[in-house]
Amino acid sequence: MIIYTNEGNPLGLQLLMLAKFAKRSVQVQLVNLNDAKFKDLLILPTLELDDGLRLFSPAAVAKYLLADGGQLRDEWLEWAITLLAPALAHHMAVGHRADPNALPVLNALVKKLDDCLKASPYLAGDKLTAADIAVWSLLAPDGTLKGAQNLDSLQGWYNRVKALPEVQQVLAEQPLKDLSFNALQQSNRYGGLHHVPLKRLSLADSGKLLAETASTVADTVTDAELAAAGAAFTYTAHKDVPQERTVLPKAGERNVLITSALPYVNNVPHLGNIIGCVLSADIFARYSRSAGYNTLLICGTDEYGTATENKALAENLTPREICDKYFELHNSIYRWFGIGFDYFGRTTTQEQTDIVQEAFKDVQKAGYIITDSVEQLLCQKCDRFLADRFVEGTCPHPGCGYEDARGDQCDKCGKLVTATELIRPRCKVCNTAPILRSSDQLFIDLPKAEPRLREWVDKSENGWTHNAKVITRAWLREGLKPRCITRDLKWGIPVPHSGFEKKVFYVWFDAPFGYVSMTKRYTKEYQQWWQPAKGTDVELFQFMAKDNVPFHSVVWPSVLLAINKGHTLVSHIMATEYLNYEDGKFSKSRGIGVFGNDAQETGIPADVWRFYLASARPEGQDSSFSWNDLAARNNSELLNNLGNFVNRALVFCEKNFNSTVPEVVATEEELILLALVNRELRGYINSLEKAKLRDGIRHLLAISRHGNGYMQTQQPWVLLKGSDEQKQRAATIIALCANIACLLANLLFPYMPATARTLFAQLNAKQTPLNAEKPLATVLLPAGHKIGKPAPLFAKLEQSFIDELKGKYGGSQASNTVADVQSQSSAADLEQAVQVQADKVRELKASTKDKAVWQPEVSKLLDLKKQLEEAKKSAVSAPASASAPSNGAQSVQDLEKAVQAQGEKVRNLKGSTKDKSVWQPEVNVLLDLKKQLEAAQKAAKAAPAAAAPPAPSVDADKVKALEEKLNQQAEKVRTLKAAGDVAVWKPELEILLGLKNELAALTGAPPAGGQAKSKGKKKK
Repeated sequence: MIIYTNEGNPLGLQLLMLAKFAKRSVQVQLVNLNDAKFKDLLILPTLELDDGLRLFSPAAVAKYLLADGGQLRDEWLEWAITLLAPALAHHMAVGHRADPNALPVLNALVKKLDDCLKASPYLAGDKLTAADIAVWSLLAPDGTLKGAQNLDSLQGWYNRVKALPEVQQVLAEQPLKDLSFNALQQSNRYGGLHHVPLKRLSLADSGKLLAETASTVADTVTDAELAAAGAAFTYTAHKDVPQERTVLPKAGERNVLITSALPYVNNVPHLGNIIGCVLSADIFARYSRSAGYNTLLICGTDEYGTATENKALAENLTPREICDKYFELHNSIYRWFGIGFDYFGRTTTQEQTDIVQEAFKDVQKAGYIITDSVEQLLCQKCDRFLADRFVEGTCPHPGCGYEDARGDQCDKCGKLVTATELIRPRCKVCNTAPILRSSDQLFIDLPKAEPRLREWVDKSENGWTHNAKVITRAWLREGLKPRCITRDLKWGIPVPHSGFEKKVFYVWFDAPFGYVSMTKRYTKEYQQWWQPAKGTDVELFQFMAKDNVPFHSVVWPSVLLAINKGHTLVSHIMATEYLNYEDGKFSKSRGIGVFGNDAQETGIPADVWRFYLASARPEGQDSSFSWNDLAARNNSELLNNLGNFVNRALVFCEKNFNSTVPEVVATEEELILLALVNRELRGYINSLEKAKLRDGIRHLLAISRHGNGYMQTQQPWVLLKGSDEQKQRAATIIALCANIACLLANLLFPYMPATARTLFAQLNAKQTPLNAEKPLATVLLPAGHKIGKPAPLFAKLEQSFIDELKGKYGGSQASNTVADVQSQSSAADLEQAVQVQADKVRELKASTKDKAVWQPEVSKLLDLKKQLEEAKKSAVSAPASASAPSNGAQSVQDLEKAVQAQGEKVRNLKGSTKDKSVWQPEVNVLLDLKKQLEAAQKAAKAAPAAAAPPAPSVDADKVKALEEKLNQQAEKVRTLKAAGDVAVWKPELEILLGLKNELAALTGAPPAGGQAKSKGKKKK
């Protein structure tokens, strides 16, 4: 039999013990669920029987291996996995997963155990059963019972089980110190115990039984750990290493180049954008510098493209003015958050133009550029080809028919479309119907680059996050297709190719070279980073949200491989999932969520935001920002844990030792503490080396938790009143705690730099380098060192203050909140969302058997169905809404004019002032008008024909038949276009245009427009 488990999983201990008592031979195999070789494993641990059958339920394994025990045993097995295990998982967790309410629940559970064991020596009677093994194996890791009181029967039972020979044999194979409930976070593809809500039990008679803080002290510390701790805890003076003005890579040293996905200039970044990219990159860069690596952090704003032109039109500014305005907004937000770029630049520079044009010439020279004719919409009134986002029209997908679909995607059904597929397309700027014209464009030949790309991915993806691997493999599985790199726009980098002078590069081709051009703005020696000399290794870490992965793992590497000039390619893609807002989505237009400029206005320090966002970083799955969670983390982890420990240690030093650090005369107690600190320090280093920022916080807080427990147990305030020997002990305790506080300042610096600097000032100490190769605690404050003035590092966030902020950022209106929610979550909208999500799930299931890819989307679908059911119930009980105006057509026309005028007013106000109180009321008016318009449009469609204005007679059956035929033809064109042969799909496109014009003539709408003959050429 084989036990598959992950490193540190405490449930694996239970299976080992069961096998040992059953006298069955087992082999233990440590696995990682992110490893593609084990994609069929869904939950760890799993027991594989000799016949290949797998059992993943601990209770099922218990019943299979140890058949005795009866019903009482089965009840305890269920109790252990449904109540005790989730409570322990929540209690032992830190960061956003921890639950401050877990301790009282645990007190109630252990009291139940103690009461039961007063009546019998074992849980199910006089003999040990699988129930005892299940419960003991949960209580043993992480030292749950250490420091417990008034639990004599439970403690006696615990020690009896531990003394059994079978248990001792298992512990020799699997030491308790290697187990932690935090390992469960990586043991279940469906979420696991951390996602099981705590059952709120009756706590009336529980009392205070377990220690106040989760004790991560294992039962034993090895002699080797004690010896290493004692040997390392000495003082070595650190020389100040002068910071080089310009950081360049060096041969024989570790060189770390870090980039953050370039934020698009015309968006105000929200908290999810910030933690997904720039803040994560900054935390990792600060750690990397602390570890002594040559580190360069580069970022900037992405400024070319259609969206900039759209924003400029909306605000009545030029694209350059828009870029200047929003660049300063981004820059100020990131400075406030304490993000320390070595250079923060822009893509609208001459360096960018030169580098992009040179790269294009290199790719073209290498034979990776092809030309093809593309059908595009031309607005004759505006005299320009229309980019996808400049076209609006009716969605062509069956069952949708949304009249304001964009030329790249329909916002109603969520499906992708192309501008030429829209029914009755219109120019977004002037509302004129465009005509179809062919336009030659340049493509990069990705199929030609694919073999080299696959070879590179196979070698490089070990340093990528799991979602980056999955997304990249999905692209490669489908096979790469030529990708267009030019557009008929004005705002962009000109294409240096004959006949293409009036075109610009598509933003995806231009933007990634921003990393290179911004490095060139930083130093003229930029090629040392991007084309390093032989013998100089550069590791490239790129931080981004998962939607940016294909451009960094497939498209840009293909371009650089085609150039073949030794460019630095990404070695570590650190992609996050999405951060939601209170289980919803951030929305600037509706005032929902906290955006970068909002955070500054809350009065909460930037470092607290940094800490919380890092602890809630969506590393393996989507996570949510929660105001209550922010307050709980601040008050529990920062104020009560970290801040309390540091402040108590320094105040004791100030008041009792004249601000002078005493000498440490270490006993076994001090060595045990240092050994435990070293475990967490090693975990911190290992986590940060892999950019697992959330885990780094867990280890940091565990150190302060150890310090708090040590001080509470040793009670120096009592020892100071005793004999000289006891006073010496008190001096040692305070000296050691002061040194641990200094270590914490160093570890805190990447996450909370301003707070760390404040703590260094209180310690009268400087930041010291981290030794990543030998992570052991050393003397940082020698005997005789004078500290500064202690002061609290953190302030409590009161619930009333949090409630106020929650209300302020919960929506853009007060009186309209209910109406807005109803509008956004109406049954009709939700039915459509369910349909869209169901399509997405079906497509994913058809494309891959990897459950890790489509399971999150299934969860979203189930959640939408639940919302739909609730919305339908609400609709049944809600009063009927007021009827729409009877003069439907006239009302619609008037309201359309009113919406357009109000929209213009809002744009002008937003462009003239950042003061939300000025323009927000006008936004509310606009939203209300849009709702009225939507209601009027629905009423006009539903009204009897006699009430409508005179119109030509239309055969409804014929229209319906023609629309169905048109949809079928559009689907046929899409399929043929995907195959790429213009000679095949061109005639079908002509048929599609003919059907559109026939439908337009039948309904009285303007025709789809004519077209020029396609050149249909394709040349290398």
